[in-house]
Amino acid sequence: MAVLLRGTSAAAAATAGPSSALLATTFCRARGCGRLLPAAPRLQRAFAARASAQPLEVCAKESITVPGHLGDCPFTQRVLLTIEEKHLPYDLKLINLANKPDWLFEINPEGKVPIVKLEEKWIADSDVITQTLEEKYPEPPLATPPDKASVGSKIFSTFIGFLKSKDPSDGTEQALLDELTLFDSHLKDNGPFVNGGAISAADLSLGPKLYHMEIALGHYKNWSVPDSLSHVKQYMKSIFSMDSFAKTQALQEDVIAGWRPKVMG
Repeated sequence: MAVLLRGTSAAAAATAGPSSALLATTFCRARGCGRLLPAAPRLQRAFAARASAQPLEVCAKESITVPGHLGDCPFTQRVLLTIEEKHLPYDLKLINLANKPDWLFEINPEGKVPIVKLEEKWIADSDVITQTLEEKYPEPPLATPPDKASVGSKIFSTFIGFLKSKDPSDGTEQALLDELTLFDSHLKDNGPFVNGGAISAADLSLGPKLYHMEIALGHYKNWSVPDSLSHVKQYMKSIFSMDSFAKTQALQEDVIAGWRPKVMG
């Protein structure tokens, strides 16, 4: 098994202690994002300091179809999008979840990913991770106002219900359409993003879930978002075309394979 750490030769990485039990790939970040940011001197200084700082350590699911590639977890992508949009350097270590190393349970007893190491402390759960990142690195701000934070939050669960359904008349498709219609109305009045003209945490959470929805429902049910929901379709196009999204998205074949147990179960 190989470890590739940023700024470390492959030979040195191979003897890097507990991490050598981990199949890992490092992606050097803290550059470019999918939106324009103000070039204020304060932000420039902050970004310059971050670029030279010790990179965050991020453990994530490895692809089950292409070894050495990021896996298909939308919650991991949410974390990586936040890190990207905050212009933070990080080392991404990919874990084969079918063969978890013992040390993973030492830093997270549940053995789950994503987990991020911040100031010598490992943090689990994408909600906690992203909130911690927002508090520690407030620029650029990504927090979504409380009155908009739950916009689109029911789309993912209704997507899963429809995906798992084997009865065309059970109402699961309509439930998803109802949630997408509500979201379309919100975007029409408040868009192009959840909080208006700027990307916020709600978008970074919802975007990966919509990506999974598009791929999984397209593959297993030959279904796509209706053209009548034009604001949702444009929203998805905008989110998916972000530089940070392209860097952190899962392979389509991984998304399809990842949802197969739900469909076949």
